[in-house]
Amino acid sequence: MTERNLWPDGAGETPGAEADLGADAFGEAGRMRVVITGATGTVGGKVARLLAPNHDVRSLTRDPARAARAGVAGHIVGADLGDPATLRHAMEGADALLLVTFDPLSPTHDANALAAARAGGVRHVVKLSAAAVGDPLAQDRITCWQRESEERVKASGPTWTLLRPRAFMSNALGWAGGVRKEGVVRALYGSSRNSCVDPQDVARAAARALVGRGQAGRIHTLTGQQALSVREQTEQLGEALQQVVRYEELTSHQALWGWRERLGEPLARALLDSAERQAAGAKEQVTDGVREATGRPPGTFRAWATRHADAFR
Repeated sequence: MTERNLWPDGAGETPGAEADLGADAFGEAGRMRVVITGATGTVGGKVARLLAPNHDVRSLTRDPARAARAGVAGHIVGADLGDPATLRHAMEGADALLLVTFDPLSPTHDANALAAARAGGVRHVVKLSAAAVGDPLAQDRITCWQRESEERVKASGPTWTLLRPRAFMSNALGWAGGVRKEGVVRALYGSSRNSCVDPQDVARAAARALVGRGQAGRIHTLTGQQALSVREQTEQLGEALQQVVRYEELTSHQALWGWRERLGEPLARALLDSAERQAAGAKEQVTDGVREATGRPPGTFRAWATRHADAFR
């Protein structure tokens, strides 16, 4: 499965415009050898850019030519999470691994990467997971996959840090086509709130967890400053664009049909289950995880929308 913006919490987003991430802040730990999976995705790409000036970064991708065209930082290495043979050389002699996987229907991806990391001598693994893992009522297929992936990391041997972000603000890029063509955002349960997080903050947390000290056994739940509904996000996006952007509510049937067309029945059902939990208020909690993990307050959706306004024009 390619990296795309579809998950209700955590990984799997496509890259967009971004501000300077201040890469010089990540050189104090001494030069390290860091492997990044998902290097062409939003978080992986940002982490590579943060660390490459001061560390030896191996950016793993199935398509090195695409990664090179996209300007992915670090040493681009062709590797496939579904092919253990391609991972072994990539992990050899590395100090730390950022593990980002994208396909709930392929649980072997985490297992393959962790086996290669252990064989290659990796000492610390940072796993990009999801905030829903901490909710015992979240039993959809995507969350259960992330839960199982976390357990694999804990049992793999190296020390570990778990990052559990709430939904990425960059999920809003999925509305860009509708905003450009019709000035409209369409979504399900538009009045329910989600404490979505700027993926830039997730990348900073990942970078510090990879090369910083005192991160072994830490779990960071990462949210934004406030919980927002899609209606409120639509309003703030319109302000950033200086134009009227309308919100239109989808029915459960319409949302399920759209997800099913793209992802198939199992993942469509998982996304519907997640949306229903959000409608029940399960995703409103705001944490101090970003500040704990990065030393700075989380960004706001308004600031994210202003930075990415050109994507919607």
